Amino acid sequence: MTYPRLKITFLGTGTSSGVPMIGCKCEVCTSTDKKDKRLRSSILVQSAKTTIIVDTGPDFRYQMLREDIRHLDAVLFTHPHKDHLAGLDDIRAFNFFSKKPMDVYADSLTEEAVRRDFYYAFSDTKYPGIPEINMNTITLEPFIVGDIPVTPIQVWHLKMPVMGFRFGKFTYITDANRIDDNEKEKIMNSEVLVLNALRKTVHISHFNLSQAIELSRELKAEKTYFTHISHQLGKHAEVEAELPDNIHLSYDRLVIEV
Repeated sequence: MTYPRLKITFLGTGTSSGVPMIGCKCEVCTSTDKKDKRLRSSILVQSAKTTIIVDTGPDFRYQMLREDIRHLDAVLFTHPHKDHLAGLDDIRAFNFFSKKPMDVYADSLTEEAVRRDFYYAFSDTKYPGIPEINMNTITLEPFIVGDIPVTPIQVWHLKMPVMGFRFGKFTYITDANRIDDNEKEKIMNSEVLVLNALRKTVHISHFNLSQAIELSRELKAEKTYFTHISHQLGKHAEVEAELPDNIHLSYDRLVIEV
């Protein structure tokens, strides 16, 4: 199968509290290295014709302004936690300029949260300026947004099912600590794999650094980038220096092409 050439922009690579974390004076949170400044996790996926964002966290508005994004075709959600969902209201700006609703893709669990948290966007009585959403409920069946093929991948965030996505040769997995064997098959041999790696010590619902390295090797990714990083992982430069040659820490505003 022929895939469109994709440009991936890491809009945010931090965990739910971001880095620096409010009130923290650790060496990571006080670092002057811009790669240690991490907004909440999100990526932009662009072909020559289509622009998709995966997750609209609390930093969504700033991320769009920082990257000067003028057009957005769709929002894909991984799961309903606030650090991945909270900024959705700001799609109103895209509604205003495009004069049409925003296509939003989410599984039934996340759709329930969207309809609850942004109830005013779905009410029978609408007032000017509210978000206009065209909700698309997804399962594990592949679908296409514009010219970008999307393969959903179910992973586990402790007991919560979370959607990962494969876009052609690129796979994005965040907020996971377990992947079933049948879903691993969808990820195998990715040209670029993105995995969450929260910290070095074991966590109840996220891969830690050693687990993420081991999984990357098992999945035979050509190149892997870690995301959803907390201040507990350590300074970017120091951790990066410890990693295998084909594995890297992502950072905000990193751009890769596949």
